[in-house]
Amino acid sequence: MRSHLNTLLFWGTFSSVTFQNAVLDCGMMKTDEFPSPRLHSETNVVMKGQNVSLFCSHENKSLQITYSLFWRDKYLRTQNGTEEPVIFYLDISEAADSGPYKCKAEVLQCAKYSREFSFTIVDPVTAPVLSVSVTQTETERHITLHCISVNGSLPIRYTFFEKDVTISPAISKDRREPAEFNITRKNSGEDEEYRCEAGNSLPNHTKDSQPVTVTPTGGGGCPFCLQLLLPGLFLMLIVIVLILAFWMLPKYKARKAMRDDVPKDRGEVGIYANISNNQADEASVPDVESRQCVSTARDGAGDSQEIHYATPMFREVAPTEQEACNDYKTGYVYSELAF
Repeated sequence: MRSHLNTLLFWGTFSSVTFQNAVLDCGMMKTDEFPSPRLHSETNVVMKGQNVSLFCSHENKSLQITYSLFWRDKYLRTQNGTEEPVIFYLDISEAADSGPYKCKAEVLQCAKYSREFSFTIVDPVTAPVLSVSVTQTETERHITLHCISVNGSLPIRYTFFEKDVTISPAISKDRREPAEFNITRKNSGEDEEYRCEAGNSLPNHTKDSQPVTVTPTGGGGCPFCLQLLLPGLFLMLIVIVLILAFWMLPKYKARKAMRDDVPKDRGEVGIYANISNNQADEASVPDVESRQCVSTARDGAGDSQEIHYATPMFREVAPTEQEACNDYKTGYVYSELAF
């Protein structure tokens, strides 16, 4: 019995000495015996509002290790672990939550720190917009696809699909500009449906565009040109009609007025009579002969009309007959025209 107690006492003393030596010799412990812990996450790319997990682990699985998490120089929380890594859950609500973080593994009074770890905050892409332009010939269609996502952290990768079949490699864009892909198809007479996909470094957050259907049209050229030209042609036609209306209306009115001035009885001949003297008993003025001209004119209907022109005759009145006139100047009296 006494021998058994001595044995227990011996081992207790030995363990105490060993523990003290371990505490005293922690600073001299080799790196491979107690290396620094490792801090990592399943992904280092996150977006705001996302819940993430940080794993802190140690290569030595036999020790009871206390793990502490720090954000920058601020202590956050502590967990104990042995063989399995400990998990720290975080909420990334703003840019400052991206880090850096570090983990401390502690055994007795011996502590080691992990390397710093930081998340990369990325804005997810929005659904891209797909536009299609087609140039068609008699036998082929040359199709150009444009795809762009107006939001999302760069770079953005674009992939084009015909229905559910990939027809292009991933096209990466470091600037906010559309990705372009050209294809040539034979005129099969069938509709073709295209779409594109956009994604960045944020995993599992790709977005698809709305599908665009290309309908074959007869003949060559641009199938959308007619739709673009129709409004312009219609407007030009209206302008031409208005110009012709304003140009033809005055001529029409003038021609109508000329027709209204023509006598209704086309056989009637207008004769202008000679001017006769006011006094029937007076003699004609000497040395003045009456001349009569006859002219033939045609009206709008093509019928000829005979027109007679008469030479007016004047007579001189003696001053005594014009006493009522001012300055007693010699005057003339015009006779009335007789028809």
